Amino acid sequence: MASIQQGPNGPVLVLKESALQTKGKDAQQNNIAAAKLVAQLVRSSLGPRGLDKMLVDSLGDVTITNDGATILKEIDVQHPAAKMLVEISKTTDNEVGDGTTSAVILAGSLLEHAETLIDQDVHPTIIVDGYKKAARKTKEYLEEIADTISPVDKNMLTKIAHTSMQTKLVRKDSDLLAEIIVKSVVAVSEKEGENYLVDIDDIKVEKKAGGSIKDSSIIEGIVLDKEIVHGGMPRSIADAKIALINTALEISKTETDAKINISNPQQLKSFLDEENKMLKTMVDKVIGSGANVVLCQKGLDDMAQHYLAKAGIIAVRRIKESDLTKLAKATGARIVTNLDDLFEKDLGTAAIVEERKIEEDKWVFIEGCKHPKSVTLLLRGGSQRVVDEVERSVHDALMVVKDVMLKPQIVAGGGAPETYASTKLRGWAKSLEGREQLAAEKFADALESIPLCLSENAGMDPIDTLTVLRSKQQKGEKWTGIDVMKGKIGNMKSSDIIEPLAVKLQIVSAAAEAACMLLRIDDVIATQSSGGGGGEGGMPPGMGGGGMPPGMGGMPPGMGGMPDMGGMM
Repeated sequence: MASIQQGPNGPVLVLKESALQTKGKDAQQNNIAAAKLVAQLVRSSLGPRGLDKMLVDSLGDVTITNDGATILKEIDVQHPAAKMLVEISKTTDNEVGDGTTSAVILAGSLLEHAETLIDQDVHPTIIVDGYKKAARKTKEYLEEIADTISPVDKNMLTKIAHTSMQTKLVRKDSDLLAEIIVKSVVAVSEKEGENYLVDIDDIKVEKKAGGSIKDSSIIEGIVLDKEIVHGGMPRSIADAKIALINTALEISKTETDAKINISNPQQLKSFLDEENKMLKTMVDKVIGSGANVVLCQKGLDDMAQHYLAKAGIIAVRRIKESDLTKLAKATGARIVTNLDDLFEKDLGTAAIVEERKIEEDKWVFIEGCKHPKSVTLLLRGGSQRVVDEVERSVHDALMVVKDVMLKPQIVAGGGAPETYASTKLRGWAKSLEGREQLAAEKFADALESIPLCLSENAGMDPIDTLTVLRSKQQKGEKWTGIDVMKGKIGNMKSSDIIEPLAVKLQIVSAAAEAACMLLRIDDVIATQSSGGGGGEGGMPPGMGGGGMPPGMGGMPPGMGGMPDMGGMM
């Protein structure tokens, strides 16, 4: 519908005919309805009793997961308001790794409660102001009840990783996984003054279907999903001296077009001999450095492989750049771009480099590195779907352990901090003047959507659960939450259900910002591109051709689509 405004000299067309416009309350209601639907979609996957979703993409690939960010990424949302909720789940996943489902549920609930206020003629801007103040206050309350811990308390870190995986498919094997996750994060962490720095990219995650989740392990070094290039090379080398090369060990083609005229066999032989000589010189430089393992980012010529095999050197080619960087960190080697620069001091060391068979593939293991600043998690599972979900669960757990090491403060899980903050907010809201008070109270109601949802998914009575939870929180029992697995309210600390404060703060910030942004929209204008019709040159589609009988003039059948050749016959 085009937007037509009445001017002094008749109607004025502002937007093009194809533009679609939704205004005022309709626009708000549409946006809120879309956001609520998205929240509804992930609602049933919250908590340990939450269920998984099976997502099938356009190619027929199946993903089975209960990770909020993955669900929303895969479903390919069309509505612009719904896309914003997908954005907050992505951001939460990138920032803190966990809590993606909670952030979306909270944003949906905030919008749902705002809708009732809009129906009561409360202006959206007032609601936004109230929500912003309430969000700020909520974060203060959460920081108030958080406990500070030691960033290297392995016992506590294991409990946090464990809690993160309770909601996932890997729950049964979370003890083993939590242990190797904590071990790997602590291995790559670096102390800087009082604080710790952790780069999750230093942890290489390799997955292979086959075996069970229990077969997953941590390798203090790097695993390359490549095999040794030549059959004549040794399969294993102890006390390895590793050369990392990001140039090709092959004769490069000339940059300009060139021709070599060879008129007799002798010339050809001397040309090939020269090529071999050049390759031999390259390999000699590698041998001269004292390296017995060559890891190359680019190609390795067959002849070069032969010379390296004769010298008893292991070689692997076409290694990803990211892996080469990790190898440099782990082995202490320098990545060399020019073979003339390769000297003994540039070599890295490892206790062992060997090729092992994982299911039907051969992989190269580089273990026992001097500074294992890079470690590898080798994840296993019964099928590809299982392994993919294990990888997603492990990513979330790695992130939460990192969060606690960066900001060593923890709160209880099971909806305890949300209930505490909501109870406190209601008391604080009374100090606000005007209609913002209503918005702050609605924010408190929305916070309770998390424990409500947890109890619903656990098959408990949501109202009874919430009332008991409120009363215990009012008595100051900050660790009281919903123990979903036992189906009752209990002390979360004694149940070891602990979450990082950083995750909770991110959930509140992301949800409040998304809700505020959507509430301020009162006009949605969608412009559509006008579709062009007809085939090339204005001809109707499929009419390109002179329509000659098949085979005429010696032409094969089916060539009737050529330009009209009547004048040529």
